[in-house]
Amino acid sequence: MLSSYLAHLAVERGLAANTLASYRRDLRRYVDHLRSRGLDTFADVGEADVVAFLTALREGDEQHPALVASSAARAVSAVRGLHRFALREGVAGHDPAHEVRPPRQLRRLPKAITVAEVERLIAAAGPEDSPLALRNRALLEVLYGTGARISEAVGLAVDDVSFAAGAEDQVRLRGKGGRSRIVPLGRFARQALDAYMVRARPQIAAHGRGTSGLFLNARGGRLTRQGAWEVLQQAAERAGLSRVSPHMLRHSFATHLLDGGADVRVVQELLGHASVTTTQVYTLVTVDKLREVYAAAHPRALR
Repeated sequence: MLSSYLAHLAVERGLAANTLASYRRDLRRYVDHLRSRGLDTFADVGEADVVAFLTALREGDEQHPALVASSAARAVSAVRGLHRFALREGVAGHDPAHEVRPPRQLRRLPKAITVAEVERLIAAAGPEDSPLALRNRALLEVLYGTGARISEAVGLAVDDVSFAAGAEDQVRLRGKGGRSRIVPLGRFARQALDAYMVRARPQIAAHGRGTSGLFLNARGGRLTRQGAWEVLQQAAERAGLSRVSPHMLRHSFATHLLDGGADVRVVQELLGHASVTTTQVYTLVTVDKLREVYAAAHPRALR
């Protein structure tokens, strides 16, 4: 039953490999939990058994450390999906997990850096005449200019970038679950990519065996996630910035768009979020910004 459900998630739901691995790990632990309670079929599982699993997740045991709310919530979501699948497939006559809710999580607002800090970061990509510096600048401009995840950026192929004359410059990003989206390229990202592809990429590619990847490492192969992370960290260090991550550039992209008046649903499409609920967390950031501006500027704001 478990293998059938995981196959369903992989083939029909198109879950990403990392998400699927987490579900597999959580559900195997759940099956072990049920067996420890003498339950061998899903038809015999009751709500109390599911609740006991959630309790075990939060408290931990000799083999497993206690999970934080976010990890426990992911595991409970996997269990709820498994029981819905079992009911739909006729393996069980009821859904014991239907009323079991994941633990509440503290909402953590995404962190963003300022526009000035973004400019410092990109300016610290390296000497203008270096092929790798041109690559680094193009990579940072794409991460910030499109809101791409780091996996999406390093997964780009040359053909994913469109510089058609008379048409809008754009890039095709392939996101979670195999979903792709078209994102416009701003002037700075377009100029950085053009400089890299014309003046730097052919030189770097000459060291390798040929690849369609857009961003290349020094040996001419496709740049990895770790390689892109190092590019960002080195630029951040030169710019005097601390704790800057690729996801922080993505957060900054969304926050700066909303600060500039963009509609949240437009930002949702640009980020590739399946639900607008995921995107709405950024509106909390901009509301805080509005409060700061109001408090500083309105003559009767301070009491």
